[in-house]
Amino acid sequence: MRTRLLAVVMVAALAVAGCTSDEEPSTAAVSGPLCGELPKGDEPGNPTALASESVDQALQWITVLTTFEGALRASELVPELEGKKAITVLAPSDDAFMAKFSQDNLDELMIKDKDALRTLLRAHIVDRSLSLADLRDADSVTTLDGTTVKVSEADKMARIGDEATTVCADYRIANGRVHVINHVLGNFPTTAGQGDSGH
Repeated sequence: MRTRLLAVVMVAALAVAGCTSDEEPSTAAVSGPLCGELPKGDEPGNPTALASESVDQALQWITVLTTFEGALRASELVPELEGKKAITVLAPSDDAFMAKFSQDNLDELMIKDKDALRTLLRAHIVDRSLSLADLRDADSVTTLDGTTVKVSEADKMARIGDEATTVCADYRIANGRVHVINHVLGNFPTTAGQGDSGH
């Protein structure tokens, strides 16, 4: 009798544990020093609300990615990315773009040099979905422009290449992940600080 009762208790405990684990994926968690400045809890644009959004829709809610989101729209790459089964977007913050490009240079890319803009953006997208833990465990990732980028652990974050670090990682989107990073990737020259017209 005692054995049967113990078995029933164990089955009940396992059932409760199973329910708990099934519920966990419904809450999307992000981590990093910049996350405190972004929507959270029940605020519009919070991580859980973005988990089923397409990449272009999700980026509109991550308020430190206005330059990257605008560049993605201008590049006309959105349909290609939405058509992929899984992607990881390593998205430089607005501050990262300001530290990399002069406004004239950025305007030139956005308005006139679409091929270069697409190359720039492809240097920030991986053709599979990688969580922060996956990135931290990876030795390298290959971006859509064909570049292999070294990846390593950096405290609780991931180091991408020689200079970039994730600063708010693990946004889920409909077909992958978005990680905000603090440096622009790729081989483009730094033009920030060079005289912009009108300044």
